[in-house]
Amino acid sequence: MLRHMILNSLRSYKVKFGSEYGKFVIACDASNCWRKKHFPYYKANRKKKKEQSELDWKTIHEFMSKIVNELREHFPYKVLHIDTAEADDIIASLVKKTREEDNSDEKILILSADKDFIQLHKYENVNQYDPVRKKWIKSDNPDLYLKEHILKGDSGDGIPNVLSPDNCFVIGQRQSPLTKKRMTTILSTKIEDLNSNLSKNYIRNKRLIDLSEVPNDVYSKIINEYNKSEKKDRTKLIPYFMKNKLNNLIEHISEF
Repeated sequence: MLRHMILNSLRSYKVKFGSEYGKFVIACDASNCWRKKHFPYYKANRKKKKEQSELDWKTIHEFMSKIVNELREHFPYKVLHIDTAEADDIIASLVKKTREEDNSDEKILILSADKDFIQLHKYENVNQYDPVRKKWIKSDNPDLYLKEHILKGDSGDGIPNVLSPDNCFVIGQRQSPLTKKRMTTILSTKIEDLNSNLSKNYIRNKRLIDLSEVPNDVYSKIINEYNKSEKKDRTKLIPYFMKNKLNNLIEHISEF
C-alpha cells in the first residue's frame, strides 16, 4: 500500500508539472551529512525523538531505502543519493549550476514544503510548490528571509538562534530571546563589528543554513553524479509493476 501511495504521488506530480518543468530529479538525504562535522549538535535531538516514538523507524528507513533503489533501477528518473549530502544540498547545487554556470533560463520547480528553499527563489524562474498543503510558496524578499533565518536558527535541525550557545537544545536550555528590534540592529551591523560571540554564532548558523555554503567537494560530487546518471528507458516499468502487483497503476503507466 505504501509503495502504491508513493508511486501514485510521483505520477500525479509528473502529470501536474511535467509538461511545464520537464525532467524529473529525485534528491535523497545521506545520513552522514557534512554539517555534522562542523556542528556536532546538528539534528542531534531527532535521534532522541525517534527513540521515544512508537513508530518503527528502522523498518520505515529500510523500506524507504528499498523504494529509492527501486526508483533508481526501474524508473526513467535521475535519483541522486550523494555521500555526505542532504537533499537540500543536491537541489541547491543543481539550481546553482543551471543558473550560474550554464546561464540557463530553464524553469525549475522545487517540489517541497521546506521553507529553507525560499533562499533559492532569488534565482529567476525558480518556483516552489508545497505538495502537502497544495499551494505555492512565495517570498517578496528571499535574501532578507535568509538573513532572518540565519539569525533565528532552526530548532528542527538543532540550530540555535545567534544569541544562544551551540548545545542549548541538547541540554534543554531555553534560547535567549531574539526580538524583532534586536534582529533589525544586528542586520544593520557589519559582521566584523558584532561582538565576538555574536559574530561566531552568526557564522555558525550561516554555514549550516545558507545553501550557498555547500562545500566545493560536496558540490562537485553532486554535479558529477548528476552528469553521469544514465538516461534510462521505460522497458523495466511493466515487469516491475506486475511483480509488485501494482495493477491499478499499470493503466496509467504512460504517465510515469
